[in-house]
Amino acid sequence: MTTRDDTVLLFRNTMRIADGRLESFREAIVRAVEFARRHGPQLMVGTFVDEERMLAHSFRLYRDSDTVRTHWRLAAPYIREVMEHCRVERFEVFGEPDADVVAGVRSALGEECPLTSSPRVAGFVRFAAESRA
Repeated sequence: MTTRDDTVLLFRNTMRIADGRLESFREAIVRAVEFARRHGPQLMVGTFVDEERMLAHSFRLYRDSDTVRTHWRLAAPYIREVMEHCRVERFEVFGEPDADVVAGVRSALGEECPLTSSPRVAGFVRFAAESRA
């Protein structure tokens, strides 16, 4: 798989899981990630849960802004289901998405959640071939 390193975007989403919703959140996130694995444009998705603090950290790697828009279009029902069990506390963008994607992220987050962005200074992307067994 090839990609231009200067267009790669990494999103980190930190979510506060609602009291009593941990198992429902887990079930919803597993369904969402499985859908993304089968149908989504992301290059990588990973979600990690800190049960003690009731926080979830989701990392998503995209080839470019177009693949972010494709993800939003395809995964909207899954995103809504996950968000029934949590709220976003922080959203970080690494890389430089286009203005349309920045506006979409800001709109989805509202005024209560900070959005930070860090442009890439240096780096590379290396992917191993995924087996489809």
